Amino acid sequence: MARPVMDPSRAPVAFGQRAVPQLFEQLQQPQSDTRQRVLTSLCDLIHEPERLYQTVNGGFLGQLKDLLMDEDPSVRAKTCELLHLLTAHSTGRQALLSSSLLPPLSQLLDDSSISCRRNVHRVLNRLSLLPAGAEALLTLVPKLLLKLSEEEEDDEEVQVLLLSTLSRCSRLDTLPALASDGVSLLGQKLSHRSPNIRREAAAVLMALSVPEEGKLQVCDEALLPVLIGLLQDKDVEVQANAAGVIMYTVIITRGKQQCLDLDVIPILLHMVTKNEEEEDAKERKALIMYSLQALTSLAEVPKGRSLLLPRLPLLTRRSEAAEEDGDIRKAAQTAVRVITWTP
Repeated sequence: MARPVMDPSRAPVAFGQRAVPQLFEQLQQPQSDTRQRVLTSLCDLIHEPERLYQTVNGGFLGQLKDLLMDEDPSVRAKTCELLHLLTAHSTGRQALLSSSLLPPLSQLLDDSSISCRRNVHRVLNRLSLLPAGAEALLTLVPKLLLKLSEEEEDDEEVQVLLLSTLSRCSRLDTLPALASDGVSLLGQKLSHRSPNIRREAAAVLMALSVPEEGKLQVCDEALLPVLIGLLQDKDVEVQANAAGVIMYTVIITRGKQQCLDLDVIPILLHMVTKNEEEEDAKERKALIMYSLQALTSLAEVPKGRSLLLPRLPLLTRRSEAAEEDGDIRKAAQTAVRVITWTP
């Protein structure tokens, strides 16, 4: 009877509950090719929830710290891949946050291996899914912004991961990004050829434009013309995120004035009245809501109100339609009330 052929890229795996402990024991071997084979086998096993819980609860994560600083870049990359697989589950994310692995992991943002850096970004992005993870990553925001400006233009995945992580961190606390020239750096990504990058960059800017300082920086960096241009982007999520930035920025007087000078009202009205059958319903609703709220803020100044009064029937129809989404109908009613307000 023929013996099964052993895969040379993987280490032999013991049966049952002994598999994970045995592989972690073998990680102590001095040969880097042995460590790499062991890590490959662990990556295979970790897809099984039972093995993942065994790895997390068995106190094995601490053994990965030295591997994150291994001399062999393939070992470092494979270790980060293992952590990425672990963080696919909330249990793994929480375990990683509770471990001492985050500092050496963040050092690998400057690793010479693109594969290693990509896996690090995947791990950090998954950690940011947890509020505690986003909070833990706040100290890394200045470095992440620096990496955003340095990252190769053709590596779309890394840029999208980076921007997504920054977005979650900035929704928690805008100060680190605002203090690190974040608005200017993100503004450069708004014109990127990739809709995924445009979408995520606008999402981060929306988070940063919530506080007054962010609104002022959007105005100072002359980003409103670019954002208004994105309202006509082919991607509805890009449109919605751009409308969100505009919605927040027109709360302040400078934002109102700049947007009125750029003749934004007809474009926002088009967003509100555009046929929505062809669009994704969820993102389309966000686009309409943000546009209505931006129009409401613009109606607070005489010039905005005078421009909107002749277009009132468009908004009135939206505010009275029985079949309209309840949130949209209420937002349209508020816009109509502000537009028609008289002292």
